[in-house]
Amino acid sequence: MKGTALFVSNLIFIIFLFLLLFSFAMFQGGFVSWFLFYSFLPIFLYHIGLLFYPIRNWMVTRTLSHRVIRAGDEVNVTVNISRSIPFPLYYCIFEEKFPETLKRIDNRKDKYHYMNEPEKLRVNRKMKKIIFPSFRRTIELSYYLSQVPRGEHELQAIRVQTGDIFGFVKKAHTFEIKDQLIAYPNERTIQMKEPMSSYEQGSIASSTLNLKNTNVASGVREYLPGDKYSWINWKQTARKNTIMTKEFEQEKSTDVMLVLNSCYDDGMNELAFEAAIEVTISLMETIQKQAAQVGLLSIGADTIQFPVHHDPTKKEWIRQHLTRLRPTGNQHFSVRLQEEMAKITGGHILMIITTHIDHTFKQTVRQLKQRGNRVKVIYIQPSSRITQEERSLLQQLQFERADIHVLTEKQLVESPIEVVYHEKFSTK
Repeated sequence: MKGTALFVSNLIFIIFLFLLLFSFAMFQGGFVSWFLFYSFLPIFLYHIGLLFYPIRNWMVTRTLSHRVIRAGDEVNVTVNISRSIPFPLYYCIFEEKFPETLKRIDNRKDKYHYMNEPEKLRVNRKMKKIIFPSFRRTIELSYYLSQVPRGEHELQAIRVQTGDIFGFVKKAHTFEIKDQLIAYPNERTIQMKEPMSSYEQGSIASSTLNLKNTNVASGVREYLPGDKYSWINWKQTARKNTIMTKEFEQEKSTDVMLVLNSCYDDGMNELAFEAAIEVTISLMETIQKQAAQVGLLSIGADTIQFPVHHDPTKKEWIRQHLTRLRPTGNQHFSVRLQEEMAKITGGHILMIITTHIDHTFKQTVRQLKQRGNRVKVIYIQPSSRITQEERSLLQQLQFERADIHVLTEKQLVESPIEVVYHEKFSTK
């Protein structure tokens, strides 16, 4: 409707100028008046042709150099335009319509320098380019999309605007072109300064994160992809006519369940949540390198669980889940964690990654420990936003022998991230 109104108004204006000059030539007469009229005639014909020229029939395509990247990477975008009628055009303005998901930047670990002011990482991305196509049938332009944030982004439309040199006629059309860009969470290197492996028999914790000590065999099981050739139990393999491998005591005792807080809280720090995502996927990689099994329980408006068992495709599913994850729900994480306790098997090492703690959270951690779980809490928040009440809760959790790891902007800007066990968390 708006395009039709613009077309009619431009047509009326051009015809009005034509009639005005024609009337002037008729009534004034003479060489000068008719010279002006005939000089305007080619311009009039060009404007009429431009008015009826269908730019909506152009073939516009968008090409991305990469469709799957890591957060913080750069993508080269190329726009190709093909038109069948080489009508002369003085200029064309091309504008990319960016989605809201791209209205912020991710500059890897440097973004945590702004953890107290996350709004500084919000930007109004713009891509406007002007070209002078003249009679060209094909047009190509490119631009770079840099510092892409985590998530699934859909580029939806390109707006093209053109007109005449005098500005009498203006034409515009929006081409609906959808292209999806996926930015996986950035994986960081993590150094665990406190051990997390322990044998089932006895209560003494191992003094190292190296989980590859497989000297104590406790049974046999069927072969799983990734098992070493030296683990095969040939006697049991021959007896059962299927490949059997040794099951080590450590394989049972080092299962880790990561519990991620993806619940929405009023006033929550979006950079702290991004850090929680990065820490979660990085911990998965670190734990798996130590030959331990790891699962994920993501608690938000919907609860998604990836069980603790060997599955070659599980890591990709978790990566996709963390890519699209956003804080949702109207219940606090502590309440939802209590509701989901039945899904958490006793005996696992639980690593809870959260950006919010309260008294209910402390009670839930206590109940988990009473069920035989070894609980580690990774609390992520800017140092200036950790309240006196939260400091007191962290100290109480330490007194109850829960491992507390606090990550602030000081640790997050470092590479690697050092997750250090706090002997004592100050309440000051």
